[in-house]
Amino acid sequence: MYSFHHQANSLTETSNHDFKLTPLALTISLVLLSGCAGDRQDQTAVSVEPDQPQRQAQAAQPSGSHQTADKAAEVQPALPVIAQPQPRLERKRELREQSYNQQAIAQPRLEAESLQAGPQPALAQSLPQAMPRATMGKIATADALHSSPAPLPIIAPYPIEADSERYAEFRDNPIKSTAVDPLSTFGVDVDTASYSLARQSLNSGVLPRPESVRTEEWLNYFDYDYPRPETKQQPFSVTTELARAPWDQDRMLLSIGLQGYEVDKADLPPLNLTYLIDVSGSMHAPNKLPLAVNALKMLTRQLRPQDRVAITVYAGAAGLVLEPTDGADKTKIIAALDRLRAGGSTAGGAGIRLAYNTAKQHHTDGAISRVILVSDGDFNVGTRSTDELKRLIEKERESGVSLSVMTLGRGNIRDELMNTLAETGNGTAAYIDSAIEAKKHLVDGMSGTLMTIAKDVKAQIEFNPAVVSEYRLLGYETRHLEHHEFNDDRKDAGDIGAGHRVTALYELITHDSADKLSPERRYRQPQALNQPGDGYGTESDQHANELAYLKLRYKLPGQSRSTLISQPIYRDRLKAVGTESDNLRWSAAVASAAQYARGVESMRDWSFQQSQQLARQALGEDHYGYRGEFVRLLGLASDLDQPLRADLR
Repeated sequence: MYSFHHQANSLTETSNHDFKLTPLALTISLVLLSGCAGDRQDQTAVSVEPDQPQRQAQAAQPSGSHQTADKAAEVQPALPVIAQPQPRLERKRELREQSYNQQAIAQPRLEAESLQAGPQPALAQSLPQAMPRATMGKIATADALHSSPAPLPIIAPYPIEADSERYAEFRDNPIKSTAVDPLSTFGVDVDTASYSLARQSLNSGVLPRPESVRTEEWLNYFDYDYPRPETKQQPFSVTTELARAPWDQDRMLLSIGLQGYEVDKADLPPLNLTYLIDVSGSMHAPNKLPLAVNALKMLTRQLRPQDRVAITVYAGAAGLVLEPTDGADKTKIIAALDRLRAGGSTAGGAGIRLAYNTAKQHHTDGAISRVILVSDGDFNVGTRSTDELKRLIEKERESGVSLSVMTLGRGNIRDELMNTLAETGNGTAAYIDSAIEAKKHLVDGMSGTLMTIAKDVKAQIEFNPAVVSEYRLLGYETRHLEHHEFNDDRKDAGDIGAGHRVTALYELITHDSADKLSPERRYRQPQALNQPGDGYGTESDQHANELAYLKLRYKLPGQSRSTLISQPIYRDRLKAVGTESDNLRWSAAVASAAQYARGVESMRDWSFQQSQQLARQALGEDHYGYRGEFVRLLGLASDLDQPLRADLR
């Protein structure tokens, strides 16, 4: 959080959490609010460098009311679902939604920003004549800030509606019969936004919305101690582990872990970055534009002389704030960030087009070209539909420019759209709720955020029907692939960045389990897990000891043909209770909490407290304290969940 105080020749950032106004300034602010609030949100101004003319690219389309994003396609299983949700589950989700709406996320409804600003005469003449002077002062040159004679306070109330956030709709993965469909196919995912959103909710005293929870993003938020790959030609290592499920000892957990090779920041290829920043009126809040500026400053300070950064913004129009600038000139880049002010409507589609054009103009062979979109999610695609915007991003990624997305604040989040943009743009989707999270994503994880080491990574697991009766993938619903798409190199899938880790968990039910749901078959009866042979009367079968067969496909950057790696998973590798690795126990704790938060029916008898107990046993070294934080958050979640559990009794 920041407050801005007028000094003789500069704006000074402070660590205060309040925005201070003198009584006189407050009075003036209220007068300005009554006269200008109606039209201020429809205007925009674009910051320019003092030594270059202002450049404004008006959006080709009007910025009308925000369009409702197309809902993500539901993952409809082609086969019958064995276990269906019960009425109790629907009641639990209804109670959680009521709790969420009654405890609207803590969000400032009145922000005051005292700016000692007034544009230079030349700049004022270049701005639209209909723009009120209060809005014109929001984005100004450094010289204008120095010459302004009087304070110009701005008060911008933005009421936040508890139900204005939109999330992708999908069904939880069902339990599948291995006899009917032994294959499971999905694309990897390294996004982490869902976990950060849940953390922000819990820290605000609210349980996360079930529809906002994506189990794979909770799992992949954390580091795991997987072995590093031996060669960069196979850019990631593969680790599997088999143990009993802590929530049901009759079931097993199969863990699949990938570890990408790491690249030191000093060894990254030259960076060609374009910051695309939402400066619309909804970005006024301290946990939005000020946090975005602070986060991008962190990234800027990591740049080297061979790197370049351009800054583009969008509100009612899109504009170029800073021409591509060498990373050695950090002062100039940071000064441009400091001059950004929020105001106006949202022309997100125009902003993306301008950012891509800027990035392409300065792209060089061997460089990493990436657009970093920063927004609160209040994103208007303009006259183009979401599908048209996706086609634009698909086209641009083929030219070598990727897109990553960072979302901030609450109240306006269009989660399904932000994830779609990042996925289509071969980038990551992150939610930044604090400076600590910004550091994790842009400083500690800089190489992984910016450099891709494996493209279109897909996984396909074939389960042995002789051993496994049923299975269920925990998470990755939005990454589902048809089985034939695994071998189709034209099908896009998730990418892995330098140092990224990917974890996937399967819940397995074997033929000797009391939990088995599939009916017994009259012919070719399967064997029990602990008996020799393959269960089909052929003891010499070379695959008799296999539980499953894992296949992975990936492309190296710049390649169009994928590489296949595969390995069997043996059933006699089942670990005894208490001998599991910290990796598996931690992932089980995280997955169980996420599945319970979603209201998955198979977790109906579980609790956040049990996940917390499991997590405490697997803290490991916890270098950055993220695991300890998760244990604390589970305590908060348990307290918030108690009234709901009581209502269900």
